[in-house]
Amino acid sequence: MATAKLRRTLGLRDLVVYGLLFIAPMAPVGVFGSLDARSHGAVALVYVVATVAMAFTAFSYALMVRVVPQAGSVFAYARAGLGPVPGFVAGWMAMLDYLLIPAVAYLFSGIALHALVPAVSPWVFTTVAVVLTTALNMCGVRAAALVGFLVLAMEIAVLLVFVGAAVVVLVRHGASRGLASPFTGQGGFSGTAVLGAVSVAVLSYLGFDAIAAFAEESSGGSRRVARAVLCCLALAGALFVVQTYLAALLTQRSAAALAADPAGQGSAFYDAVEAGVGDWLHQLVAASKAIGAAFAALAGQAAAGRLLFAMARERRLPGALSKVDPRSGVPRRALLAAAVVTLAAAVWAARRADGLDRLVSVVAIGALTAFALLHLSVVGWFAVRHRDAGFSAVRHVAVPVLGLAVTAAVIAAAARTAQWAGLGWLGLGLLVLAAQRGGRTMRAA
Repeated sequence: MATAKLRRTLGLRDLVVYGLLFIAPMAPVGVFGSLDARSHGAVALVYVVATVAMAFTAFSYALMVRVVPQAGSVFAYARAGLGPVPGFVAGWMAMLDYLLIPAVAYLFSGIALHALVPAVSPWVFTTVAVVLTTALNMCGVRAAALVGFLVLAMEIAVLLVFVGAAVVVLVRHGASRGLASPFTGQGGFSGTAVLGAVSVAVLSYLGFDAIAAFAEESSGGSRRVARAVLCCLALAGALFVVQTYLAALLTQRSAAALAADPAGQGSAFYDAVEAGVGDWLHQLVAASKAIGAAFAALAGQAAAGRLLFAMARERRLPGALSKVDPRSGVPRRALLAAAVVTLAAAVWAARRADGLDRLVSVVAIGALTAFALLHLSVVGWFAVRHRDAGFSAVRHVAVPVLGLAVTAAVIAAAARTAQWAGLGWLGLGLLVLAAQRGGRTMRAA
């Protein structure tokens, strides 16, 4: 039986677009207040450090995609570097991330659009967003990438409007805080506070790794995918630092005041924009976030479909998910399966008052666990299994071990409910793995 293959149609721009769409150029908007409070005002420095921290993960992805250029991303890397069982665990944990991040994005879009049109329930907007983006993904990876590029251009245009308006206000009226304070903090620098905020800020970057899921659809081979991963992280980091720096200068409340008012942290970015520039920019940013969130989910759903496809192709999930549509060149069944799960999670959360909090609390654990196995995969592949192939102690051991340490620290700092949810999902995966191995043993007998 011939191995199912995807079409190589994506260029460097398309790959970077998918990564930035999944991350969202204005991802810090929702967590700005929390990070400002946690870091004692050094919110821009938080994103500098977070970008450096995530660079370890990006570097490991760039190394592995060159030697294992397959659609399964971390599932394929851990399988090659560590073996079938760790590979399954990496894919299973990444599945939690790839299926729930789109659900969070769809839900956020539904909530934001409901705020603009209160007569329509959030779950209705959420459902419409799922149907629309699924239809685009079904049309083929090139069509989805083109629409994604247009949406990303809109988001960046809004971000540029914010940057321009903020600079004008700061030049005319001055800053509410010291010009260096977004890097040095207010009332004294605290390294511990900055590192504590970094553990939250790294969640803004989740999604850049989805680029690796399109390794079999890159027209320039694995080197182009590796370059796209690094470019996406660098661009996202620059955008995050610039917008949080300007927002901090516009913020009229001190970091200490925000820390004393947890309820006001979620709207801190919008409050700063409205007070400093005007309500029109507040509404523009809110509308951009609402639309952008739905298309961030488009990229996430596409990556989830590739992960399910790759795991099914290796017989770790039902074989029906490994089929590629001959006309569109995409794994339609895997995409539909991802859409159904995502829709169920998003609509369930949309109908609960605490639904968004519940989804967000567990969404990162899967990705972080997969990142940990990715770093171990680099060591396993280059230092153990293929040590004679240009081995470098720095690139292939020191860097991934540092990345592993950063990832472990972020997992340790995660909420207890998220940790338990991750353990529960891991336990379920191990049961699935045991059932698969038991079934193969019985057939062999």
